[in-house]
Amino acid sequence: MRRKLLLTAASAVGIALCSSVWAQNIKFAILGPMAFVQGENHWAGAEMARDEINKAGGITVNGKKRMVEILKIDTNEIQSVPDATNAIERAITRDKADFLIGGFRSEAVLAMQEVAMDSKKLFMGVGAAHSKLGINVEENYDRYKYWFRASPTKDVDLAKTIFTVLGSVAAQLRADLKKETPKVAIVAEKAVWTEGLIKAAQATLPKMKMEIVGLWQPSAIATDVTAELSAIKRANADIVFTIISGPLGIVLGRQMGELELPAVAFGINVEAQKDGFWQATASKGNYVATLDTFSEVEMTPKTVPFVKAFKARFGKGPAYTAATYDVLFALKKVIEEANSLDPDKLVPLLEAQEIVGAGSYASYDKRHDLNWAPGKTAGIAVQWQDGEKVPFWPPTVKGMRPFKMPKM
Repeated sequence: MRRKLLLTAASAVGIALCSSVWAQNIKFAILGPMAFVQGENHWAGAEMARDEINKAGGITVNGKKRMVEILKIDTNEIQSVPDATNAIERAITRDKADFLIGGFRSEAVLAMQEVAMDSKKLFMGVGAAHSKLGINVEENYDRYKYWFRASPTKDVDLAKTIFTVLGSVAAQLRADLKKETPKVAIVAEKAVWTEGLIKAAQATLPKMKMEIVGLWQPSAIATDVTAELSAIKRANADIVFTIISGPLGIVLGRQMGELELPAVAFGINVEAQKDGFWQATASKGNYVATLDTFSEVEMTPKTVPFVKAFKARFGKGPAYTAATYDVLFALKKVIEEANSLDPDKLVPLLEAQEIVGAGSYASYDKRHDLNWAPGKTAGIAVQWQDGEKVPFWPPTVKGMRPFKMPKM
């Protein structure tokens, strides 16, 4: 009996000691369209970060170690804005999430932002590019200060990157084809986030000595764009300038190949960022190029190790929404510095520092948008070359390879 009492007492002491060191989990809601590649990568990046942080002992707050718990929240935002707002409300009220990470489609994220701000929840955006999200912070700081855009840069800055890369592509095209004024067809999915980029392209391309032959705006989930591409072919376009985030990107790449369209495809094509693009286009997506975030190039000291680990775990490379990985580490850092989960204490810390992640060297301006800089937050550009996704910009980053022109 005495031995049993001693064991019981020892067990109680052990539980008490454990409770003094370990506290309840910190809950991070990972918000995204989980049936699509964008949401899949939101979740995959967060899984990797969770496992690495927890393996290293979790997050220490007030002397207590707390494990990272991630909640998979399917927003279905590609298909429904109301679904997205309902999802984030459940994450806050039912699931009791401490932090919100993700979001993809700007129309949905703008609505989700309102829900998050009503609850004063720190919301780290990973996917939406519309400038309005950051403008809200500048115009009403007290309400919107809990929003930060972690990836990508805002639409205006995406345009800066696109036009910088497009300038080098056009220079190569001029040299190869001896065309002083290349013809450009703009293909942008019909969505709010593309509006600023379309206007920027229409204003900028003529100044870059390029002729715009037309604007085509199919649905982000269109399954056939042969009519649009046939018209582009008749217009003798040299460049198809893409502004696409949805499944349309696969259709465009495949049908450009099927029609043997004699043009360079470059711009934003989120589907072309994933390793499965080549198979999805039935090997027809040759020479399709896009902005991207991750590749085995030395953007930061963390990039190559992250990409290799991601490929080893998931059998494919990460898309840009896998930047949830960087966000979890960034939040761990400021939580431990503040010794608190209070968003009002975390906001000034996020505002004040440069965060070295796998995808960028991130620092924030007064709108809580990323400070744009090539080689830091402007991302990279990649091109599909005979089944391989090849990084080619910025040329100053170690590991870049030459851009190839299609046979015209």
